[in-house]
Amino acid sequence: MSFSKVGRAKVAAHLLLLLLNIIVLALSTRVNLYQDFFFIADRFPFVLSIITFALVGTMTFVDFCFNSSYTGRPQFEIGVFSVLGIFWLAFNAFSSSRWQSVPLNCGVIPSDFPDTIQWCQELAALRILVWIEWLMFFFTTIITLRYSITQSNLGNKHIFRMPLSRYDPSIRPDENTDFVEYGRDSQFLPYAKMN
Repeated sequence: MSFSKVGRAKVAAHLLLLLLNIIVLALSTRVNLYQDFFFIADRFPFVLSIITFALVGTMTFVDFCFNSSYTGRPQFEIGVFSVLGIFWLAFNAFSSSRWQSVPLNCGVIPSDFPDTIQWCQELAALRILVWIEWLMFFFTTIITLRYSITQSNLGNKHIFRMPLSRYDPSIRPDENTDFVEYGRDSQFLPYAKMN
């Protein structure tokens, strides 16, 4: 089954997050290499971007490979993005408070130190991009939550039983029909109906 209109927007948001995360990972690697991974404020974006890349990359990959991926359901994505957003907010606040001593204007550094000027410019870019990444997580979470609740209130309760990438509001399931293609056909389902 191909991606729905909502699914294409969701996948685009995931790919944009991954692209931004790769840029943050590259910048934080360069900043940490200059300081030999000494300062913990520099290591936080590095480690968190690796974790983010692994989680969001895996979620996106599984969503592409399987029509009934649980990792693509709104409740799973809202949970993961909320936790990642909280971590990005906390670690960005810590790192930003530690980076206050580094000037935003790297032109004040004498031209005799080109490595330090380059490090300063990369750190200035990193300072901005970590907050942009947090904003991406925040808005993706809020938009997904709002859309899911709105669709559920409109009577489309099946939004929570299928991946958001394959969700189409025009699907109207019968009460007697199970979403076989989305994993609701379970060998334990007859035992649940005995109640």
